[in-house]
Amino acid sequence: MIKQFFRYFSVGIINTIIHWGVFYLFYRLTYIQSLSNLIGFSTAVIFSFFVNSKYTFEKEINITRMFFYVSFMGLMSYLIGLIADKIEALPAITLITSSSISLILGFLYSRYIIFRNNK
Repeated sequence: MIKQFFRYFSVGIINTIIHWGVFYLFYRLTYIQSLSNLIGFSTAVIFSFFVNSKYTFEKEINITRMFFYVSFMGLMSYLIGLIADKIEALPAITLITSSSISLILGFLYSRYIIFRNNK
């Protein structure tokens, strides 16, 4: 499990760069954190799903699994952005919060639900 977490974390670094870059672009266009976070995070999480399928969990890509993964992670990122809009949080706080929560919950959701070993 530790080896998988470090692989997941490594993919997460690239994932974070994608997420933050797309968030910044859309936030500068809309100034709406919930939408910007959803778009940025969804873009990054799709990338992450494909790489983690092959590299971290060594599983075949499955579109149904991808749908559930992207839906769960996307809803989580949207809710974080929505809360940030309501409390008028700084965009950097939104990104740090979203990235931190998604690292832990995303790994657990991936390992125990999306890419679990069916024995």
